[in-house]
Amino acid sequence: MKSWLTIASYSGSGHYQHTENPGKSLILAGRRPITPRFPSDTSRTNPERDRMAGHSQFKNIMHRKGRQDAQKSKLFSKLAREITVAAKMGQPDPGMNARLRAAIISARQENMSKDSIERAVKKASGTESENYDEIRYEGYGPGGVAVIVEALTDNRNRAASDIRSYFTKSGGNLGETGSVAFMFDRTGIIEYDAKVASDDAMLDAAIEAGADDVSSSENGHEIYASPETFREVAKALEAKFGEARKAALTWKPHNTVPVDDETGEKLLKLIDLLNEHDDVQNVYANFEVSDALVAKMGG
Repeated sequence: MKSWLTIASYSGSGHYQHTENPGKSLILAGRRPITPRFPSDTSRTNPERDRMAGHSQFKNIMHRKGRQDAQKSKLFSKLAREITVAAKMGQPDPGMNARLRAAIISARQENMSKDSIERAVKKASGTESENYDEIRYEGYGPGGVAVIVEALTDNRNRAASDIRSYFTKSGGNLGETGSVAFMFDRTGIIEYDAKVASDDAMLDAAIEAGADDVSSSENGHEIYASPETFREVAKALEAKFGEARKAALTWKPHNTVPVDDETGEKLLKLIDLLNEHDDVQNVYANFEVSDALVAKMGG
């Protein structure tokens, strides 16, 4: 199984990242057959490794963005918006609100200050708090690639108009809600650095916590859980290994579509355009591009 990551979210690293590797994928017994665990063989020729899943190449929405102050400010604004909305929709206690907990973890990963995080949480109960609508846009990008865009907006008409124009200009088209979501699974993902635990230790802990799947590699451990069990699995793993580097609900594609470099470049530009929009929080897609294009676009 290929390792995979969200191609876009509201936290940022600044560059495209190659995350494909021959990591181990281990599936919880009783739900799906366990994949035998073999050590990776980097000396073996594998043409498939010349390509990598589009969603495996990016961890967040700020790829290719520098760390300039204006861009950092936009990033913090998106993080704060998610924290406020999460706190407003549930309890302001991250221990009792899985979405808020995930938003705070993402903010900490981007070095957002404690004061800024606390202000965003308190804003949810204030009278001056804006009202944001959660909207999921779905459509097809260049090459027929399925794209899901999650947004938090205070102006539905503006957001819809802008996002539709981005799809159209890229050679794609925005569809109706549900037009591509059936190609993805809604699932929880919890990530830890590889140094936190051995592959076997993480597998054992994940099984005990009730996780559905575990993928371990040199880049870290990825633990998957259903939306219904996500909170409990995350809490159990945190009690054993400490705070995760990421814990959130995501859209995991069933399959990926290989595209040539010309189409891939158009797709990456579409994703960047979406990422730049103030209302867009997360972007997901189901494509594969070559390593050479990743290097070119990340340069």
